[in-house]
Amino acid sequence: MEQFNFNNELQGKIALVTGGTKGTGRAIAERLLQAGATVIIAARNEPEERNSQMHLIRADLSRTEGTRKVADAILAQYGRLDILVNNLGGSETPGGGFAVLTDNDWEQTLQTNLLAPVRLDRAFLPAMLAQKSGVIIHVGSIQARLPLYDSTLPYAAAKAGLVNYSKGLSNEVAPQGVRVLTVSPGWIMTGAAQRMMQRIATSSSITVEQATQGVMDALGGIPVGRPAQPEEVAELVGFLVSPRASYLTGTEYVIDGGTVPTV
Repeated sequence: MEQFNFNNELQGKIALVTGGTKGTGRAIAERLLQAGATVIIAARNEPEERNSQMHLIRADLSRTEGTRKVADAILAQYGRLDILVNNLGGSETPGGGFAVLTDNDWEQTLQTNLLAPVRLDRAFLPAMLAQKSGVIIHVGSIQARLPLYDSTLPYAAAKAGLVNYSKGLSNEVAPQGVRVLTVSPGWIMTGAAQRMMQRIATSSSITVEQATQGVMDALGGIPVGRPAQPEEVAELVGFLVSPRASYLTGTEYVIDGGTVPTV
């Protein structure tokens, strides 16, 4: 079996991480940087703490012109992309079930969580296919199979579509040397999640620990007993984009501490 050098195993690779300025995206970008990749991050806003080793492109990827801006900038400077991590995602829709959701709620959620990755894939795949190598990671969610209808139904539907699209795309491009994979996390304790727990605790006059337990209970429980840390998801992505995972494609990897109760 071929021996791999885990240090600098991504040396010479050009990587893009969308939504890479905070939370899980930031952890993924830092993990790829540690492995020796040249890392570009794309997001709407500047990070709170800028890493000068990463090239930031400010763009709204939920809009066609935003994805075009990112693709044009990277291809003009580097001529190719070796690793694409479609991490951008999220939900800003209100609670209250299906009746309160407008067309705009649905359209914006689908643009951010499904169509932005589709557009970026389409922009970078020609160069990947020409060089007969490349890795695309779609960051999904366990809500693709465990949807929460009260406030994130469009998000759950978009992620389900992303998982299905990812599998279909992998079947098309794997024979030409490009690997496509999905990573579907459960609840991740990002900085935003920590702030949300603090708000819940304050408004409900409970502890942060009780607020955290309440969210886990709403998910049906997390057998491991805690949310994931962003670095744990980043470590999985770091492995999947590496040469060590060269035989892996077309698969969804769920990292949820056992939250999804079915096989």
